[in-house]
Amino acid sequence: MMRAAGVLLAPFVVAAPAPVPDRAAERAAMVLEIENLAATAGCVEVRRIDRSVLTAMRAVPRHLFVPQAVRASAYRSEPLPIGHAQTISQPFIVAAMTHLLQVAPGQRILEIGTGSGYQAAVLGQMGAEVRTIEIVEPLAREAAERLRTLGYGKVRVRAGDGYAGWPEEAPFDRIIVTAGAPHLPQPLVDQLKPGGRMVIPIAARGGGGEELVIVTKDRRGRVRKRALLPVRFVPLTRSRG
Repeated sequence: MMRAAGVLLAPFVVAAPAPVPDRAAERAAMVLEIENLAATAGCVEVRRIDRSVLTAMRAVPRHLFVPQAVRASAYRSEPLPIGHAQTISQPFIVAAMTHLLQVAPGQRILEIGTGSGYQAAVLGQMGAEVRTIEIVEPLAREAAERLRTLGYGKVRVRAGDGYAGWPEEAPFDRIIVTAGAPHLPQPLVDQLKPGGRMVIPIAARGGGGEELVIVTKDRRGRVRKRALLPVRFVPLTRSRG
């Protein structure tokens, strides 16, 4: 059996996320702003964010997924630095991508680009079983510990090259990529279950950022791609080995 290179960083232990009531009012305001931004979005598909996504984002303590130096800005409508030249995405982008993924409880989801672990926590809060890969090992270690401490036991973190996916855990019902790819990675397409869906930023034609693309695979294995809206992400990097 083919195995992807990487280091598994967190055991799989099912546990309910620990309640963190602090800054709840700020989370509620963040969700309201997400709804307002969605209502005027140029992309029809994200004008009404699914309630389950908003409920999850109202529950997950975003401020605990950013460095102390920017914690005061955790609920603002902007991306924030998390170290190692990486960022946590703007809340609206997290909501839009999660909405487009069409998450249901019990689904197996692969995330490429763990970052601080926030997106994985939102997916875990929605009842998904998450496998997430981060190429920057210090970030992966920190995310694994953070998710464990906060009780997100349905999330497994591994340090490694996300381009290759996680073949020994495939197939996946859903795949989400939180870094800009130059093209659609074939290993991820191969690991997507028939009937599955992927959301991925792919370099726009002519340069200048990326397009958020929905990839679907039908029951016969036929793959279709559809670009929805312009976005900007840090690049999807590859290991040199």
